Amino acid sequence: MTVLVVEDETLVRMFAADFLDEAGFKVFEARDADEALTILQARPDIQAVITDVEMPGPLNGCDLARVVQERWPGVRVIATSGRAQPLADDWPEDIPFITKPYLPNTIVDLVKRLARPQVVDLEPGP
Repeated sequence: MTVLVVEDETLVRMFAADFLDEAGFKVFEARDADEALTILQARPDIQAVITDVEMPGPLNGCDLARVVQERWPGVRVIATSGRAQPLADDWPEDIPFITKPYLPNTIVDLVKRLARPQVVDLEPGP
């Protein structure tokens, strides 16, 4: 599986990329939403985006999540923040939110569960 980590704090981004890589994921990194969108356009193999909520630039993590859902509906988004959880009105309800600091296994397990390819039964029912 291929994952994009979007985080403006360099050490946090490197930490996440390292533990995801060690878990067997192919990992790309972006420091803000604009860079993330450029990577998503170039890499159709990305299956999940892990994004910080508060980032510099014109788009924050909430904005990025909406754009990803609109343009790449098959890509799952997971949000993280060391601050308060976004207000329900601001945040898409089907995007999980993880508070920092988080355990690496929490993110790894969530990515595996959310981004796992779905098995479709092509056999007709009774």
